[in-house]
This record gives sequence, C-alpha cells and structure tokens, in this order.
Amino acid sequence: MRGKEEIFRKRVERFQELLQENGIDGAVIRTLSTFIYFTGTKWLRPSLLIPAEGEPTVYVVKGEAELFRERSWIENVEEYQRVEDLMAGVVTWIHTNGFQRVGHEFSVERDSYLLFYKFFQRLNPTVEVVDVLDLTMKLRMIKDEWELDNIRKAGKIAQRGMKVAEETIAPGKSELEIAAEVLRELMLNGSEDPKVYVSTTPRAHAEPFRDLKVKDNGVVTVVIGTDWNHYYSNTARTFVIGDPGERVKRAINVKEEALKLALEETRIGTTLNAVEKKLANFFKERGFGDAYLAGYTHGVGLLIEELPMPTIVVPTRTEKVQENMVLSIVHAPLMISEGAIKHEDTYIVKKDRLEKVT
Repeated sequence: MRGKEEIFRKRVERFQELLQENGIDGAVIRTLSTFIYFTGTKWLRPSLLIPAEGEPTVYVVKGEAELFRERSWIENVEEYQRVEDLMAGVVTWIHTNGFQRVGHEFSVERDSYLLFYKFFQRLNPTVEVVDVLDLTMKLRMIKDEWELDNIRKAGKIAQRGMKVAEETIAPGKSELEIAAEVLRELMLNGSEDPKVYVSTTPRAHAEPFRDLKVKDNGVVTVVIGTDWNHYYSNTARTFVIGDPGERVKRAINVKEEALKLALEETRIGTTLNAVEKKLANFFKERGFGDAYLAGYTHGVGLLIEELPMPTIVVPTRTEKVQENMVLSIVHAPLMISEGAIKHEDTYIVKKDRLEKVT
C-alpha cells in the first residue's frame, strides 16, 4: 500500500461523519478515483461499501482478494465470480443492515456506470438513492501533506516530459510520434497512467492523431498530466515553429499576461468566478474575447481534472479558493485559426502564495 494506513482510515472516518450528518446509512463507491482515495490502491472494476458506522467492505473479482489485501488496509474483502454475485452482495449488505438511504456518486468517471445504478434501483425499490459526490469532493478538494508531496513529485516528472516534447517537435513529426516520445519519458520516470495531448490544429482537447503533422510555420500545443501514487500534476505549453504570423505572437503574449493576472487574483477567499470575469474582460480588451473559452482553472488531484471544475460544472464557479487546494492555471486556451494557445501550470494554494508545481 502506498501511504500509511492511518491516512486512509481517517478519510473513511471523516466520510462516515458526513454520511451521518446527512442522514445517509451507507454508500456504494464505484468511481475509481474515490475508490483510490479511500482504499489507497488502484483497482479496476471496484466496489467499495462504506457504512455510516463500522468497517468498509470491498468486492473484487474471484482470485484477487489476497493481492488486494496486500495493497490496501481494508480487511473485509469479498470475491465475486459473476456480476450477479456482486449485486447480490450489495443487496444483502443493504438489507441485513436495514439501510433506507444509500449514497452513490453520480459521476461519468470510469466504472461508475449508469447501468449499475439502474440495476441497483431495480433490486432495491424501497431504498432512497442519494448523490454523495458533494461529500466526497468536499474531502478531496483540500489536500493533506502526503497528497501534496505526491503532486510535487508528479510535477517534476511532467517537467521532464515537456522537455522531451520540446526536443521532439519538428516539422513533419506527427502528433502521435510526439506523444509517444513524451509518454515513454513519463513512464520511465514512474508515471503509471500519464495523459498526453498534442495539437497541431485548433482543438481544445487533442487526442493525438497519426495523420496530423507539425507544419513548417505553425504552432504545437502539448498538454501533459503525470501521476505519482495516483496523484496528478497538469501542465501545458504552446511551441512556435518557424514564423506562424503576428497573431500567434500576440496571442502568446496575451496569454502570458493573463497568467500573471490570474496568479495575482487567485487568493484565499476569492471566488473562482470573480477571477474568471476579470480574465474575460482582459481578453476582450486585448482583442481576443471571441477566442477565449470560459474556465480559467480546475482542481487537480486523483484526476488530472477534478472539482472544482468551473469549465463544465457550473455550480463550482462560486467555489472559494482555499488553502491546500491544488489548481491548474490558466486552463482554457485561446482558440485562433492557427491553433490552440495554452500556458498552464499546477499550483498549490498556500496562505500567502501560490506554490508552482510544474
């Protein structure tokens, strides 16, 4: 197990307090990142059952229990051979304990299937299902020192990856070739599930294509997410090839100015949308209002992009900056016809400063 048992046990205990405060009898955790948060290990197809009082239980596929116990602090580990066995185990856990209100994370994340939720409703028609995403993210948004150390380590790996990107980019190279070289560097340095996006065209989220190549006079944007002990850092840079024109140069300069403004305005107690509005006005004044995509920041942790996520989860725009949040700034690109112009780094919010990680 990566990390001390007391770290994960305290997280479960705090979550149980939140369940009790909200009148929830127990929670079924299917989202992978929250499963890692509570168990201390990454495990595909996870099912974690946390009662409001008592010890948690994990269900794993038949044959996996022994190894799982070696990699987690949780002792109650049940095996299932068929998905029907898993569902029967969950139903038995609920009805044996007399639970009336059970929590689920309403998420689109891997392994948190809507199908599972529908099956759950069908098998437990008298049980009220409650969304606990706000409760889990309330815990996860504020990092402890062990988490921050992992994120710092991930940040150092990300920097190595960006150096390789800079060395690899050349006219004629495909997005996929560049991504492959960066991924190799990240994995060799211990990142187990890195994310690399390369764009030679104006795309905000660019899975690399093998048939899109670096132009003689163009821009290449590289976004890197690296993990260490499952915790991420996030960084992005735009590289200029040859002479792509004056608008690209102006966009890059404006983006650098915007980064300085965002760092000045992102302080403890400030709401995210207050900073967002200032940035929107700034880009408009500089002539790039139409090119700016809303959303200047997002949380970073067990996911490369997690709550607060004001870009797509609108309610989190009113979230206030808090100490030991980890934020990626400035997230949104300037979308011009020459490409997506980005400059993004990961920062830890401290009392009197923002600690740069990447």
